[in-house]
Order: sequence, then structure tokens, then C-alpha cells
Amino acid sequence: MKTVICLKHGAKYSAEYVNVLYSMVERNISPPFKFICFTEDPNNLRSEVEVRNLPNGLHGWWYKPWLFSKDTLLEGTILYIDLDVVISGSLDKLFDYSPGDWCTIRDFTRSMRPDWKKYNSSVIRFEAGQLEYIWQNFKADKDNLMKRYFGDQDYLFAVSQENNPAVLFPDDWIQSWKWEVRKSKDLTPGPRGQRTLAKIENVKPGAECSICVFHGDPNPHNCLDPWVVDNWK
Repeated sequence: MKTVICLKHGAKYSAEYVNVLYSMVERNISPPFKFICFTEDPNNLRSEVEVRNLPNGLHGWWYKPWLFSKDTLLEGTILYIDLDVVISGSLDKLFDYSPGDWCTIRDFTRSMRPDWKKYNSSVIRFEAGQLEYIWQNFKADKDNLMKRYFGDQDYLFAVSQENNPAVLFPDDWIQSWKWEVRKSKDLTPGPRGQRTLAKIENVKPGAECSICVFHGDPNPHNCLDPWVVDNWK
């Protein structure tokens, strides 16, 4: 049994994002699989999505360290995927890669700085209980840690380096749509969260790519590139 999990908190992403992610996972994974959404608002989620509650006292991306807690009651091998993605190929190899290790991706700053080592937490694979120490360390000093680190992925990188650094998925398996698949990164003017790409490009991810990540703007529903329109559903 493969377990795919996602996180929906607040109002940034609608239930549609969870439902579309489920559809994309279903098309690109070998059964059987389980799909779990951790959220405080289960309204309008499709019936195939198993819903589990979020804890009190956290907010935003700082829920992510809690996903490694035993309190989630997860079992087996887990693949966490952010909501702002378009799945482009089989997810099976993400479960099979480097068995027993926990895996994540190099942050997309790599496209500008090839020697970049820090993590991006859009996709993480781990064994249940394997990263419990990351949650316990965070819980013990969360107020200070949230001030010290810009976000969860910076904390994740820092806390894991001495104890248990991640095995990185190959860069071409999980790519930035804006920075690595497309040619132009230019956005239209406007407030953050509503900007779109200034030019439509008829491009596709490489054959080895399983997930395209939409960090920052635009979100997938605001991207009119034909491949995205055809696959974000």
C-alpha cells in the first residue's frame, strides 16, 4: 500500500486543489494506494480522500514538521506532495528510489546556482516514525525556531544535516515549471498570488519528470500553458 498525503490549511487553496491532486495521483500511480489530506476544513473534498485533523497551535507551512510526528498515525512509506503541483509521470519510482532512506528535492535555486544544496519541501518521501526527531526538536522550541528560519524547508535542512540528511531525488524527476521547464520566468504585474506568466509557452516536462512544482506565482489554475491546462484536472 502506497500512502500519499497532502496538507490543506487556511484559505490559500480550495478543496478543488485537493480533489485535482487526487485525480492526478490516481492517474499516475500503481494501485493500491491511500490518499490522506490533513486539514481543518474537509468541506467539498471528494469521498476517496481520507481526512485527518490538524493540531492546534501551528499555522502555515509550520504544520509540515508535525507531519513527521507519530501523532499523525501514518504507517508504512509515505509520499508528501504540496498542492501547487502538476503530476507529469509515474509516482511509483518515487516510492522505489533509495529504499529505507528519506528523500526530498534540491531547492529550485539550483537552476541559478548549480552547487545549491538546500532542500525544497514540495515533495518528501519518508517512513512512518523515521523523522519523529524533527518534530520533537521543533515542538521543544517552536517559537524561537519559527523566528530563526524563513520557513519549514530551511529548518528541515538545518536540523537534519548532522543527524540524518536526506537522499535527494534526481533533479530531472521533480522540476520547477517556471524556472526549469519554461524558457521565460516573466510574470504579469499585480499582487502576489494573482500574477500570471507574461507569455504562454507550448512546452512539456522532460520524459523523466514525475512532478512539476509551481512555487510562488502562478498557481496551476492561473497558468494557461497548454500542457498545464491539459493535465491539471
